[in-house]
Amino acid sequence: MPRLAANLTMLFTDELLLERANRVRAAGFHGIEILFPYEWPASDLKAWVHDAGVELVLINAPPGDWSRGERGLAAQPGREADFRSDFSSALDYAAQLACPRIHVMAGLRSDEVDACDRCFVDNLRHAADEANRFDIDILIEPLNDRDVPGYHLSRLHHAKQIIATVARDNVGLQFDFYHTRIMEGDVEAAYGEYRSLIRHTQIAGLPGRHEPDGGDIDGPAVLRMLDADAYPGWVGCEYRPRNAFETGLGWLADFGIVAPANGPAT
Repeated sequence: MPRLAANLTMLFTDELLLERANRVRAAGFHGIEILFPYEWPASDLKAWVHDAGVELVLINAPPGDWSRGERGLAAQPGREADFRSDFSSALDYAAQLACPRIHVMAGLRSDEVDACDRCFVDNLRHAADEANRFDIDILIEPLNDRDVPGYHLSRLHHAKQIIATVARDNVGLQFDFYHTRIMEGDVEAAYGEYRSLIRHTQIAGLPGRHEPDGGDIDGPAVLRMLDADAYPGWVGCEYRPRNAFETGLGWLADFGIVAPANGPAT
C-alpha cells in the first residue's frame, strides 16, 4: 500500500510534539510531516525523529507573519530578500533533518498577477538551485479558495505552468486530494492528468477536513487507486481528527493498520 505520513501539525495535538513518538509508531505510521518546525531546535527534532524510528518526509518553508495573514512569500514582489532569508532557514532544517521535500508557499495574490508569477518563478529557481546541493525537492501546492481566500496558487493548471517555466528537475507538485476536490472536482481524473508532476500527496475528508472516511472523499478508494498506479511516494494524512486521533483509524483498517477496539470516531 502507499506509504503514510502523519502530519504532526494537525494530528496528536493533545500532546506536545516532542512527546508523540510512541503514538506515531503505534498508530502504524513510518513517516511524518511537520508544517513549520522552526519553534524547535533542529538538533532536538533530529533526536526525536531518530528515537521515534520514523522519516521526516516534508516541511514547509516559513510562511511570513502568519498572525498578520501572510500565507507565504514566494510570489510576493518586493519580499524577495525576506523569502530568501526564510528559505535559507528551511533548507538548513531540511538538511539537518534529512528531509527530502520543502513546500514553498506562494502567498496571497495581488492585482499584479503577472508580476506575482514572475516573482514566484524567480524565487523557485533560487530555491531549487540551493536545494539541489542537498538533493532536496521543492514543491508547490494549489490551495483551495475557501480555506485560503485569495491564495495566488489555487488551480492545478496554474501550478503546471509555473513548474514548466521554472524548468528545474527538483521542482514538482504537491497534490492534496482535499484541495483538489474543492477546486477541480474529480480527484481521480485530476490525479491522472497531473501524475507526472506529483512528488507528494496529502489527504483529508470533505466536508470538515476530518478523517477521509466518507463524504466527498473516500480515503480507502484513493489509497487503492494509488496502490494500483504503483505510486511510489508518501501520502500525508493532513486532517483534523473529530476526536482522539486513534479512535478515527477505522478508514485504514483494510490496509494493515488495525483500528482500535472502540472503532472509528463518530
